[in-house]
Amino acid sequence: MPVVEEYARVHVLTDADAPGDEDGSTVPVVLRYDPGGDPRSVLVGLPGRGPGARVREFVFARELLERGLRGPAGTGEVRVWPCGRVRTVVEFHSAQGCSVVQFDAQVLMGFVRKTYAVAAEPVAR
Repeated sequence: MPVVEEYARVHVLTDADAPGDEDGSTVPVVLRYDPGGDPRSVLVGLPGRGPGARVREFVFARELLERGLRGPAGTGEVRVWPCGRVRTVVEFHSAQGCSVVQFDAQVLMGFVRKTYAVAAEPVAR
């Protein structure tokens, strides 16, 4: 099965993660879904904090992302909720602290749709 991988820019809402460059408070992120690995999970990769820092990856239930597009969802290291009609906020908790970012809701909806389309494709033998 093919992997779904999309790149997006998000608005950073936490001061510790603000890039401080000409792009204002946006950073690139990667959204990934690998049905061959865990078909129930998605991955969001955030840039690391500081120069030379590694990408921070958060793996969580695809269903959590989908529920968070409609209403507040999550209680652990990842929380998702809509912010008005066109934005979605995602909050990531780790040993390094908390990162809060704001996505264009259409980007996340499109990504979730693609994950279901890929998962529904028959496996070629």
